Amino acid sequence: MINLIGTYECKADAKGRIMLSAPLKRQLLPVLQEGFVLKRSVFQECLELYPMSEWNTMMQNVNKLNRFRKKNNDFIRLFTAGVKVVDVDASGRILIPKDLKGFAGIGKELVLSSAINIIEIWDKSKYEKAVEDATVDFPDLAEEVMGNENDKTDEIS
Repeated sequence: MINLIGTYECKADAKGRIMLSAPLKRQLLPVLQEGFVLKRSVFQECLELYPMSEWNTMMQNVNKLNRFRKKNNDFIRLFTAGVKVVDVDASGRILIPKDLKGFAGIGKELVLSSAINIIEIWDKSKYEKAVEDATVDFPDLAEEVMGNENDKTDEIS
């Protein structure tokens, strides 16, 4: 499993190519040759860039779903809609296909944000709005998501 760190701003050229920053590229060196999968995010108006090994792990889980249940089949279809295999070219760039750029509303200025084992690719203004909106109730969210982890150690015996 890869653990990515950082948030990086970059620009897309006229063809939709983005240059990976040097610090991000260094983190990705162990998986650079494997290629990547680029897909629509399920919950946000952004894209997700999976190193191929991380995508294969995800697909192992998805493949366990019973495809004779309609909701599972619908999920698989929607989850994989628009999925593209992308490579980093010799100049350290990846190409964002037009359909995925359209889905995420990506313009010229972008943010690449690490999300543990994947990279989220955002239009800069949408990223800033998403962070601002989430910041309002982040303390409550943090407590709800992470606060129960140590409940047993906090108890008095």
